[in-house]
Amino acid sequence: MNNNLTNWITAFRLRTLPLALSCISMGSFLAYFRAEFKWSVFLLSFATTIFLQVLSNLANDYGDAVFGADNKYREGPNRMVQDGLISKINMKRMIIFFAFISLATGIILLYVSDLSRSDFIVFFGIGVLAIIAAINYTIGFKLPYGYKGYGDIFVFIFFGLVAVLGSYYLHAKSFDWQLLLPAISCGFFATAVLNINNMRDIESDKIAGKNSIPVRIGFEKALIYHGVLLLGGLLAGLIFVLLNYQSPYQFLFLLSTPLLLKNYLGIKNANNSKAIDPFLKQMAITTLIFVLLFGFGLVI
Repeated sequence: MNNNLTNWITAFRLRTLPLALSCISMGSFLAYFRAEFKWSVFLLSFATTIFLQVLSNLANDYGDAVFGADNKYREGPNRMVQDGLISKINMKRMIIFFAFISLATGIILLYVSDLSRSDFIVFFGIGVLAIIAAINYTIGFKLPYGYKGYGDIFVFIFFGLVAVLGSYYLHAKSFDWQLLLPAISCGFFATAVLNINNMRDIESDKIAGKNSIPVRIGFEKALIYHGVLLLGGLLAGLIFVLLNYQSPYQFLFLLSTPLLLKNYLGIKNANNSKAIDPFLKQMAITTLIFVLLFGFGLVI
């Protein structure tokens, strides 16, 4: 594999993809549970979500290099623009490409979903907002929202509420308020992944002026916040199952509890920022495991 291709694959940050797939999978499992599942909607939702996640990762690589969050104090994986392995102009071009392909697959998704005109317009608007949010996390006209500490809110909304409820609606053309509970689970776990990233980078973010929640409240309180996210996500799933109980298999998702506990204790006992980094990937995979167990419990 040549170095250029390797650099782009690194920039795509494939380890974050399980998180994106988790949210779409949750909405699709819920649609199957309600006998509304459509393969075409699932596959196109899957593709669009992957493209949006890669777009966000590329924008993050570029934006943090420009605004200074990627500096010598950062402990995470290498960033391609900051390290000079991908030029700014080439990264911009790839960001534009993924913005375009995300929009294109999103439009096809809406078309095959056979939405009404009003629903099509609403979902098209949501899709455009999702693309803007993916780019503007660390790239903004003045100061991106990720640098103002609002990243957690946007992740919760787009990875939780929008991804789960939106994908479900594309299958079923209906809405049920109880579906907010599994959407909240995904939103909390996705926010926990971002929180780990921000706890790892707390010192470099302080220097760069990136006011993430851990920078604002300190590491110890950020750890408490992390525990609330993990426990809240688990409890939201449990409440949904209790409200829709049909089979003991629906409690399969509780098997992910030791992994959530491992994540919390691992971060709590980490001696330095570098030791925190592996738990970002572990949390993303744990979220996917939670969703798969939750979904299998609904459909078997």
